[in-house]
Amino acid sequence: MTEEDGRPPAAVVFDALGPAYERAFAGSAPHRASLDRLLELLAPGSRVLDVGSGTGRPTAQTLAGAGHRVLGLDVSPVMVDLAARQVPAAEFRLADIRETPLADASFDAVCAYFSLLQMTRAEQAAVVAKLARAVRPGGLVALATVPLDVEDVEAVFMGQPVRVTSFAAEAFTGLVSGAGLTVLSEEHEVFTPAHPEAVPEPHLFVLARRGAD
Repeated sequence: MTEEDGRPPAAVVFDALGPAYERAFAGSAPHRASLDRLLELLAPGSRVLDVGSGTGRPTAQTLAGAGHRVLGLDVSPVMVDLAARQVPAAEFRLADIRETPLADASFDAVCAYFSLLQMTRAEQAAVVAKLARAVRPGGLVALATVPLDVEDVEAVFMGQPVRVTSFAAEAFTGLVSGAGLTVLSEEHEVFTPAHPEAVPEPHLFVLARRGAD
């Protein structure tokens, strides 16, 4: 489903949210803990893809600040512009991961934090499989989602109407394993975004590794 102007629905939502999204989620200690786990395993100067890079903070900023080469992709022009200004040490491109070719084994790690939720289940499965192929053998994939068994449900997110699709936790980790990845860690947290309309959200952070092939 796309808007009348042809943009993905996520682009419309996140163009409207802009910096407010960062303010709401900047205090997520579980997100930063997930990044710390990834950083512990990355070799110096690793090439990392950040899918749904948003404002660039905290993910791209943390990774680039640690000396890694980061490419961020996002469907929102507003977010791409913000990220480029806020994290000049990383590269950001306007792109939809569903339509973006990725060469096999072209990254040491891939991150996708909460960027799958406005895709269908089939699209989410296809994207996770694409990301699994995009990391080198032994490479890492860090994913975060809201682990709920919902499909194409209407919701309001920070005042913006959205349609959300997700998987229950066990189904999501099964999807990750089915893409040929070995799950290294699975962290379940509850986080309340810093926004007047926010409610506590269950968050699932998964860190996985591609096999040696």
